[in-house]
Amino acid sequence: MTIVMKQQIAAGVFKAKCLSLLDEVQQKRKEIIITKRGKPVARLVPVETKPPEVFGRMKGTIEILSDIVGPLDVKWEADG
Repeated sequence: MTIVMKQQIAAGVFKAKCLSLLDEVQQKRKEIIITKRGKPVARLVPVETKPPEVFGRMKGTIEILSDIVGPLDVKWEADG
């Protein structure tokens, strides 16, 4: 899901309104940057409800250049 907007809020204000801000972030899917003395220190973002897909995540990232199962044409020293 996408986050629709960002808002900055001072840490003291966040402390006073924490529970209502958590509800707002969840319902409106918005991000809040928490600042301390005007500098950003934390980011409150909504949690993604759909877990990331595990199977197929690496599809297309590997290129097989040759047969990786067949025998090699090279004699190893361990072969004797």
